[in-house]
Amino acid sequence: MHDAYEAKPILEKLPLAIESIACHGDQLLVGTKPGHLLVYSVTGGHGSQNFKVDLLKSFKSFSKKPIQQLACVPELQILISLSDNVINVHDLAQFNQITSIGKTRGATLFSIDLQPSSKSGGNYGLKLCVAVKRKLQLFYWRNRSFEELQSELGVPDVPKAMAWCGNSLCVGFKRDYFLIKIENGELKDLFTTGNASQAEPTVTRLSEDMLALGRDMMSIIIDSEGNPAKKYALTWSDYPQVLEHDQPYIIAVLPKYVEIRTVDPRLLVQTIEVNKPKFITMGSGHVYVASQNFIWRLVPIPITAQIKELLQDKQFELALHLANMTDEVEADKQRRIQQIQNLYAFELYQQHRFEESMKMFAKLGTDPSQVIGLFPDLLPKEYRNMLEYPSAVTELSGAELEKGLTALIEYLTQKRQDLMKMSSQDLNQASTIMEGCATVTSRKQMSLIIDTTLLKCYLQTNDALVAPLLRLKDNHCHLEESERILKKYTKYSELIILYEKMGLHKKALDLLMRQSQKPNSTLKGHETTVAYLQRLGKDHFDLIKEYSQWVLKAHPEDGLKIFTEDIPEVESLPRPGVLDYLITKAKDLAIPYLEHIIHNCNDVTPDFHNKLIHLYREKVQEQLEEYIPSLPEGQAPVRAGTEPGELGELRRKLLFFLETSLHYVPEKLLIHFPVDGFFEERALLLGRLGKHEQALAIYAHLLKDTRRAEDYCRRNYAIDREGNIDVYLCLFRTYISPPDPDSLRIMENIQPPPEPNINAALEVLEFHHDKIDTAKALEMLPDTTQVKNVYVFMKKVLEGKAMVKRSNQILKSLFYSENLQVREQHIHYQSSKCVITEERNCPVCKKRIGDSAFARLPNGVVVHYFCRNDMAKFSMEPT
Repeated sequence: MHDAYEAKPILEKLPLAIESIACHGDQLLVGTKPGHLLVYSVTGGHGSQNFKVDLLKSFKSFSKKPIQQLACVPELQILISLSDNVINVHDLAQFNQITSIGKTRGATLFSIDLQPSSKSGGNYGLKLCVAVKRKLQLFYWRNRSFEELQSELGVPDVPKAMAWCGNSLCVGFKRDYFLIKIENGELKDLFTTGNASQAEPTVTRLSEDMLALGRDMMSIIIDSEGNPAKKYALTWSDYPQVLEHDQPYIIAVLPKYVEIRTVDPRLLVQTIEVNKPKFITMGSGHVYVASQNFIWRLVPIPITAQIKELLQDKQFELALHLANMTDEVEADKQRRIQQIQNLYAFELYQQHRFEESMKMFAKLGTDPSQVIGLFPDLLPKEYRNMLEYPSAVTELSGAELEKGLTALIEYLTQKRQDLMKMSSQDLNQASTIMEGCATVTSRKQMSLIIDTTLLKCYLQTNDALVAPLLRLKDNHCHLEESERILKKYTKYSELIILYEKMGLHKKALDLLMRQSQKPNSTLKGHETTVAYLQRLGKDHFDLIKEYSQWVLKAHPEDGLKIFTEDIPEVESLPRPGVLDYLITKAKDLAIPYLEHIIHNCNDVTPDFHNKLIHLYREKVQEQLEEYIPSLPEGQAPVRAGTEPGELGELRRKLLFFLETSLHYVPEKLLIHFPVDGFFEERALLLGRLGKHEQALAIYAHLLKDTRRAEDYCRRNYAIDREGNIDVYLCLFRTYISPPDPDSLRIMENIQPPPEPNINAALEVLEFHHDKIDTAKALEMLPDTTQVKNVYVFMKKVLEGKAMVKRSNQILKSLFYSENLQVREQHIHYQSSKCVITEERNCPVCKKRIGDSAFARLPNGVVVHYFCRNDMAKFSMEPT
């Protein structure tokens, strides 16, 4: 509790019994039981001074009966009174009677509603409701008199209390409260008045759309629709007789004293002992309380003094209400409000109302470092000890700590988003919990504090969020502090993410290598290292080479994925460097690597193709040195590519690659293939060099494989390259006249020397007659060749020639017929004429054609040459 008012005596032991009071400005109006109206002037009373009270006027004949109710309307300079059960209106200056509403005879109660007029700035609209027995009469003030607003409304009982609320009236009867719509008279039953034998109903207007209704020792707050406006009712110490609202306080006159409370928050503010209070009135900011013969003014304690006392009692909500009511300069006022709100947010934290506290700190823009400092072990001790708080910060642990950290996470997440949206590197001046404390002004430093704190909070509440935080592109976690806390919680996977984001790849790879050998580690094994190395890219190629060695040694296949994975970082690695490294450190992986970049990545670099062929040849050569001695004596090696096991597979790959690849350099490769072996491979290389005679000699005489010789011819004949057109002729010549082994240097050690194969030669002529020059072939045949041996060949040649001749004759006839048709059309078009006369106009522009250039359309229409592009816009008819 604190002192909001001081009761100062105004009138003591008045000889006339008081029936009603009202006030405006510095005047106090007292209505007495004999019907006298007393008008007092109340001045002074500043500080400890007493009020100077002067009786300005006394109207003994104001009424013949008690003045039951008074209401001052200074805006309209009128006084409304209820006496002798009639409503009267007097001038507020001289107290001359303006009007008396005769229709209100029998009135027991009235209520007024004064609203600024919407039509003009300085005018007011006044409505009056008078309770006459079981009827409500409605009037409005116009031209210095009250006129009927609408027809009277019937009510179920005699009203005991009433007040306006918007376009409705709230009426209290002996047992019930009703809300009445003015426009249609609709009644809404609200609730009962409680124990009617103890207290009369009370209806007090709190604002334009809020009322307080008495029920026993409570006041229930409702809105203009009759619905509860507050979750809880106000509870008084006794039955209130009458209430008055002086923002932010509600003052209740109880049988023995005056009690002052607030709605938000629900507080008992003060109890003022006065002798049997009965009446209360408020006007022009003054509050008067009266008993039957005494009157007191409730003088407000200065707001600043109230605020100071409230802050000591930690009543921050009420202090904020009062701070908003001060008359200070706006900047000072806002500074005071902000300081109170910060203290209130701190107190909410002390009460473990963490979510409310964090929301208020966020709204106030309080320095996040001071908010973080409220929680244990989130800031470095040196920095934490520099912070000051209004009182010792409550220590948190267990479930309460987790609850607080959850609220802090939400607060820091929002602050982080706000920081990201800021363009300036410097922060605006933040508010502080304690005045005078230093604040963080650097955006970079604030980001570092927030991100590092979020990391610590996640580790204590939900460690699944640690990795996503560290992966953020704009993560600003403090390296040393984050490293320390992650090691403390053994979060090595997350520590790897931190190192990676900070660019500390060497530390990350060292940690991965150490943890890979520990059986219980989350980083056990090589997979994480492989994935990490794959993400590094070409800028860290030296690191990749350094830390991939142990993986290549222990897990070659997975190690190769460091250089072959289908991701941009791996594809950007320098392939020559990778190949050299693999040949040096893991030569067995060089072939799979080259196969990957050639077949999967479509690399056409000649050096890679040459290197793959060399590696194939070396592996095959090594395998042949073991394979040939293992054969039984006298058994010849099988055909190339059909050898058993790995040798056959490698040699098939070599032959296929030599046959299909278009990007190796055969000149550089041929010299590395020995002449006493690799005959199929040498034949393919010789063919790629265009040396068909040597290649075919290998197939025809060395390997004695006519089918493969013909396959060779078919492949090369299809390739449009100089010399390939005579490849079948070369095969024919090879069969007819075998080359000299010494001159070709391909069969030096072969005995006996090769002999002509006339039958094979004749088969070439027979099956490929259309691909061989007939004259040259006939010249090469031996003189001893009989006609019957070349009969089939000659027959097919002649038939082919005859067929070509017939085709040419048909084409000649077709071309001649087409020529005749074209000439006929030409003559037809030349036969038509076009006459341009002086009167002929262009149908497009409607101008004379004359000597201008013109165009004649297929339908005979003639237009200017220039107008021909616009002719589609018009319907053209020949003229």
